[in-house]
Amino acid sequence: MRWLPRARRLAHEVVRPESRWHSAVATVPRHHFVPRWWDSAEGMWALRVGADDPDAWLEAAYSDQTLVTRVDACHADNAGPGDVLDRGTPTSSSTLPSLVVRMYRHAMISDDSHVLVTTGSGYGTALACARLGDSQVTSIDVDKHLVRLAEERLAALGERPYMRVCDITGPLPGQYDRIVSTVSVRPVPATWLTALRPGGRLVTTIAGTGLILTADKTADGGAVGRIEWDRAGFMRTRHGSTYDQPVEAIWEGAARGDGEEVSTGEYPQRYPEEVTTSRYPLLYPPDAWDVMSMLELKFPGIEYRKKEEGGTRMVWLLHPDGSWARASTSGFLDSPTVHQSGPLRLWSELDRIRNRLNREGALPVYGARVTIAPDGTTTLTRGAWETTL
Repeated sequence: MRWLPRARRLAHEVVRPESRWHSAVATVPRHHFVPRWWDSAEGMWALRVGADDPDAWLEAAYSDQTLVTRVDACHADNAGPGDVLDRGTPTSSSTLPSLVVRMYRHAMISDDSHVLVTTGSGYGTALACARLGDSQVTSIDVDKHLVRLAEERLAALGERPYMRVCDITGPLPGQYDRIVSTVSVRPVPATWLTALRPGGRLVTTIAGTGLILTADKTADGGAVGRIEWDRAGFMRTRHGSTYDQPVEAIWEGAARGDGEEVSTGEYPQRYPEEVTTSRYPLLYPPDAWDVMSMLELKFPGIEYRKKEEGGTRMVWLLHPDGSWARASTSGFLDSPTVHQSGPLRLWSELDRIRNRLNREGALPVYGARVTIAPDGTTTLTRGAWETTL
């Protein structure tokens, strides 16, 4: 297959020619690491097998897009031809190449850096090996199957980094100048600080947000840094074969119930029979990363769902403590009706954040200063705003 011209084209699209990452993207065969993947359409996951359609395989592999390689506990590599999953949550993927490179650039990796990276499909590990040499790269994942496959595929290319099955939130298998995590965490694990060499840098994202956190180790064993003006979203860390589903128990009530409260957002009325409207048009928070990030920092673990049915658009916010909110409207500019239940009034909190955005013109999350204590306690500050993870 003529994959090299496509890899070169991808490199020109996502990296400037003078970048030291350009050659890595232009010469690493991404399709080699993603021979099968799950394709989402209308809520279903359909298996795609590269060898069945080589042109489509190369087109997908050398496009700047994320390819999902695992849904719940179902590895694409182990699925049968024609397999379709009627639902499921992505649990591993080959991240879009431009984002992998951006995370590496935020790490400010130098030629002599020893780096710890997360494995996934192995493509990001291959880029690091191409840039630094495999002796300077350690790659870890909680999934034994992923580590084994990535190790085999890297070895077939002549790359033999140190590979380890390891929970990234626990003790790490060495000392590093850089830690680059393409899974999201909250808070920053204290073990990362232990594993970083003096002056070392860590790069990650905060779980449930679009916030990229960079921090440099300080003499006291902590770290200081900032939330970058860039943004990214990664899957959360998991500690077993798949993610827990804490909100499923409340989903049926959220989908159909009237809730304990119908509100206009900031000033809820405690009269279920009084149907009023919210102040703002309907918003699906993942479409507004700064708003979603502010809400997640205050109330971690929210899950978002949306649906359109019979001309009505609906958005749900679901929290593991049993709280939920459902907003619905039939017009794009019309304000939604909001039903809420549980100890938190999630949509009211969302509207308070939107009030702040309207009042101040911006939210304080991007550009915030980050301070990480040696025990991993992570504090974000910007002006008078402060929050601790």
